Order: sequence, then structure tokens, then C-alpha cells
Amino acid sequence: MVSAAPPSQPYAAAAKTPKKGSRKTKQEETKKKQVTRRWPLMSKPVDDVYLTWYYERPSYDVEKAVGMLKKFQELDFTYPKQYVYINVFLDMALQKKKKVDPFASTVLLPHRFTDEMNKVLVFTENEQEAEIARANGAAVVGGVELIKWILEDEIQVDFYVAVPAIMPKLIPLRNKLRRKYPSTKRKSLGHDIPKMLQLFREGLEYTVEDERVIETRIARLDMPTEQIIANLKTVIHDICTFKPSTYGPFVQKLVIRSSTSEGLLLNLDGILPQVEKVEEEKDAENEEKDAEKEEKDVQESVST
Repeated sequence: MVSAAPPSQPYAAAAKTPKKGSRKTKQEETKKKQVTRRWPLMSKPVDDVYLTWYYERPSYDVEKAVGMLKKFQELDFTYPKQYVYINVFLDMALQKKKKVDPFASTVLLPHRFTDEMNKVLVFTENEQEAEIARANGAAVVGGVELIKWILEDEIQVDFYVAVPAIMPKLIPLRNKLRRKYPSTKRKSLGHDIPKMLQLFREGLEYTVEDERVIETRIARLDMPTEQIIANLKTVIHDICTFKPSTYGPFVQKLVIRSSTSEGLLLNLDGILPQVEKVEEEKDAENEEKDAEKEEKDVQESVST
């Protein structure tokens, strides 16, 4: 008994012709599907226990927020001298498609919260300037002889400052030092060596990360509330100098937290520099002065 294999199909199966109106029916079916509506978030919860995703994130005045951080530490029995941090979210947009380039800065806080000192190198070939640098706490002082050691990573410090006279000789270090290369924009190039050393030895450095976020520590939790707020405002005011006020507010959102606490959203009123108001007041004063001059001119013309 011989079993015969089924005959192979020498041709392809004919494609089914789409029925008329099939596309319309599919579109109608998708339209009929219920669209999930997202209801607007509610402002304030009524009860003590609630679902957080149904409500807007609460924001606090800075004095109240710092008091809450101190209360969290007492209730949780955590380290009382832990650091206080801020997360600053920025609007980097300028005209059209231009943006503010990510930047780094060093600011001298009104109230120091650590005894750590940064190591600063001073470039100068003037012996008198070198003595001033050493007397004011410079870790390394020298001239062009330091270039080789820096390129070979034999000398490593936190910051580099220089006097203008030596800058043409430091060009080989531009690619090596990058953003730490001495410049007037970063206040690391100038004649006032004691002032530069104080800024970079004691100052707080912060950097824009992820193109629009700054995260930095500003104080210790056991410091008085007034000192924590003063440090916070100093950092915010320094950040706002990197974008002209004519383009609108630079800081979009500000969050404060401690090392062990959740982040608290802050009200920006009273924290941002009041540049626009000052300009408006000046314009108003100028208008009043112009009006007074016009009145005097009119009175003088009438009297004559």
C-alpha cells in the first residue's frame, strides 16, 4: 500500500478583497471607545487621610517649610546636624530656539555651614603677589613651571585663579582645566587675590545638571531658620544672574529637603529677586520727575 503525498500548491492564495466600508467601521469603533478623561486635581484635602494623586502638590512659605524640616527631624530622631538641600528647576529658554547654556558658579554664603576649605591654586609670576596669595591660604602658588605638573596630574586642586598678566602663558591648560580655567566670568581672574581666594576657598559651587536642574546643599538643619533662609536666597539670587529678567522668571520650581526628609515645594514669593518691581519703581520716579519739570516749565512760561 503506497501513501501518496498531498499535491503541492503551485500558486499563491488569492488575497481577500477588503469589504467596502471596512475602514469606516474601524474608525467608528475607535470613536465609540470610551476616552479616559483626566479630571482636574483638587486643591486642598478635607480629611487627614487622602489619596495624594487626586490633589495638587501643596506649596509652603520658606519659613514654614524650614520649621517642618526641623519637626521631621525631631519626630524621626534623625541626625540633627544633617545637611539641607534645594532642588532648583530652571526655565532655560530664551528668544526663539535659543537657550541658556548649562553653567556652574561659586557663591559666598553669608553663613558658613562647614569647616571644609577648598584647595585653590594661584597663577602669578610676581613675587609680591605670590606672598599675598600664600598669606591668604593658597594651596599652591606659581607660574608657568606648574603647567607640566598639572597636565601630568601631579598637582590637583579644587579651583584655579590667576592674575591677567600670566594668562597668555596658560593657554596649554585650557582643554585640561575646561570650566575651571581662570576667567573673569567665573570671577577667577583678576588683581584682587585675597578676594578671589576667599570666594573659592570658602564658597559653595553648584552646577546645572540634566540641562535645567540644580541640586546643592545650602546649610545644616540645626542652624537658625533665619540663617538657612539667608543662604537659600543668596544661592537663588546668584542663579538668577545667568538669565536676563526680560525673558521672564528663571526659576520655575524650588524644592527644599534635608538628608532624611521628603521634599517640600516652596512658594517663590519673597525668594526671587525683585528686579522687575525695582525697574517699574524707577520708571515711575522718572515719569514723576518729568511731569514736575513740565509743570515748572509751564509755570515759568506763564509767569513770563
